[in-house]
Amino acid sequence: MTNTPTPPTNLPSNDPRQRRREQRGWYLYDWANQVFWTSVVTVFLGPYLAELARAAAQGSPSGEHVYLLGLAIHYNAVWPLATALAPAIQIPLLPVVGAIADRSRTKKRLLLGFATVGASATTCLYLASGDNYLLAVGLFLVANVSYGAALVVYNAFLPEIATADERDRVSSTGWAFAYLGGVVLLLVHLALVLNAEALGVGEGHAVRIAFASAGLWWLGFTLLAVRPLRNRVAPAATADRPASVGATFRQLWHTLRELRRYPQTLLYLCAYLLFNDGIQATIRFAGPYATGEQDLGLDMDDLITTVVMIQFVAFAGAWLTGRLATVLGTKRTLVAILVCWTLILTSGYFLPAGQALPFMALGFCIGLVLGGSQALARSLFSQLIPRGKEGEYFGLYTICDRAGTLTAALVGFVAVQLTGGYRAAIFSLVAFFIVGGVLLVLANLRRGVQQAGNPVPAHL
Repeated sequence: MTNTPTPPTNLPSNDPRQRRREQRGWYLYDWANQVFWTSVVTVFLGPYLAELARAAAQGSPSGEHVYLLGLAIHYNAVWPLATALAPAIQIPLLPVVGAIADRSRTKKRLLLGFATVGASATTCLYLASGDNYLLAVGLFLVANVSYGAALVVYNAFLPEIATADERDRVSSTGWAFAYLGGVVLLLVHLALVLNAEALGVGEGHAVRIAFASAGLWWLGFTLLAVRPLRNRVAPAATADRPASVGATFRQLWHTLRELRRYPQTLLYLCAYLLFNDGIQATIRFAGPYATGEQDLGLDMDDLITTVVMIQFVAFAGAWLTGRLATVLGTKRTLVAILVCWTLILTSGYFLPAGQALPFMALGFCIGLVLGGSQALARSLFSQLIPRGKEGEYFGLYTICDRAGTLTAALVGFVAVQLTGGYRAAIFSLVAFFIVGGVLLVLANLRRGVQQAGNPVPAHL
């Protein structure tokens, strides 16, 4: 009688040393990819794309509009339009990525592949100059979609590398490393932009160099991050047959139908869709709001300095929030954070133009709640997933992220198109935090964890 080897499961290792080794690799990918969001999305691409679009608009009758498919788009509205197109592409794609991840025996390769495509597109943003805003939009879409696909696979590793009681700490530590990694490269970019003339390059060229270096950073550290991670065979996968496209779509459809059996998970996803929408839109609109002539009219170095400060504060905030959740409970802590977000954005609407100090003070407050809100949201959801469905459900989680992002981007696009600036767009985000917070309060997360068949953490 031949003994058949038992395939590895998707449970965390019983060896604490092995778990810590994988967790360190997992943290390193947060360190690797955050530069795309910090330097590219938050700081440079919004204002830079507006400049490219403004150069293209100079030949239009109004001098302020570019024309896409016959529609007149204000040059400042090109960025919110691009941020709306990205989730529109991701919404049908990312659940399929999650289903493939659950059926794949090579999850590490999936993570590396998506990250490589995103990092390469980011590096190629160096080529977008003059009035070539369409090239910049196209490369951003490729990078953003790949970034989201990689995150689906990356998040699906969390239940495999950490026990239920470890996940708040591991998720918060991951975000802390993310903000630390983002700020390290952003400091280099700050020095580059401030000394552009002394280095013999213009500010626009310095920004393009920042794009290229962000892509190389993302790819280089990803190569190191995937090495400690282990591939596992989840119950959704088979040892003798790889995943097929038809099986993937059948599994996705089954997941959507199955979600009705977990009403608290569904309610939490609706809450997350809304409040995370507000978080992501705040990050994307901060740069154009700070530097736009119709809004605060600050210099690029004021923006970069503020974002650098936010990264340091967010690093500490993510770490402290994880500890606070063990005392107050994860849900209570997250609700309190959403109340803070509402107050912060209400204050942001009234910021005076041309004054950097109030903007920096608001950035400090954002940093305190930014990392913690994202880390606790991810950790909470990981408790609400049925075992063996991590990739599928994190695909839906990321879809809620992208779908909400689409809503906020469209709201921002309309506000900027009508007013030419971002002040009204920033204020409109308050509603997302209020409604999302109410839904979070209504969700019975303890019951949701039990419905998913998982042990209830002591500090939920």
